[in-house]
Amino acid sequence: MGNGWQRTKRITRAAFRPVRGRDLSLHAAAITFYGAIAVVPVALLAIWLTGLVAGADRVRRLTSYAVQTLPTEIGANRAVAALVEGGLELTPVFALASLLPASLYGEGLRRAFVSVAIRPGPDESLVGWRGRLLLLPLLAPAPAFLLSILVALPLTTRLVRQGGWIGALGVVLSFLSVWLVLTPVLLWVFRVVGPARPDWLSTLAVGSFTAANLSGFLHGFVLFASLPIDLGVPFGGFDEIGAGVAVMLWLYLFHVIVLAGYSATLALSHWRTHRPHPVSPR
Repeated sequence: MGNGWQRTKRITRAAFRPVRGRDLSLHAAAITFYGAIAVVPVALLAIWLTGLVAGADRVRRLTSYAVQTLPTEIGANRAVAALVEGGLELTPVFALASLLPASLYGEGLRRAFVSVAIRPGPDESLVGWRGRLLLLPLLAPAPAFLLSILVALPLTTRLVRQGGWIGALGVVLSFLSVWLVLTPVLLWVFRVVGPARPDWLSTLAVGSFTAANLSGFLHGFVLFASLPIDLGVPFGGFDEIGAGVAVMLWLYLFHVIVLAGYSATLALSHWRTHRPHPVSPR
């Protein structure tokens, strides 16, 4: 028992060594700033591309299940419905204009990753533009990612509404669908958007584990949004401000998990690269 606890402590310390003394909270807050600017344009572009591939009517029908299931306490259902409609009605000109703010998310990730990378690239003078350009290719598979979640929505929504063990099964299936979608996204972010180049096995192992944590975290946010909490109390009764601050707080915690996952990926890759290999007897 004692040896297992010591081994766990050593692994945890090694995983977070790249971010030690580098103010993880500050870097997560920086990504959150960029993410707050980019989240709506990214969502609009993903929905627009999905509508082009699958058809606007089908996207409306599939997303209606999520809109009906989302909690109404902080207006999450109305926000998602408006976002879906805005994305489907996007014109090519507005889609092109959305690329610039959407790409800012890549800049925020790249800048934060540079600060925790064990061995950043030799030249990061164009760190912002590199992050922006390297994130944009993720828009290509966005319709496939979004459709894979939307196709599962009718089943998972129906199961959740039944409650009990059947409802728990719906939550598990929803968790798995989001996990499977986030895993390749994080593989790209950790391996390509980041300045370091961790090996693929480390990226797959830690990236998949991080995606599982993020999937559970996102489902936790849905649960939080359904709680009967008056978010406007700390802000003089302005519910909209309270809801906005709550979303930003969860977005910040989301990026703390992402940075921790990236740090653990680099640590594992560094250990795999530099571990001593046993010498075979002659």
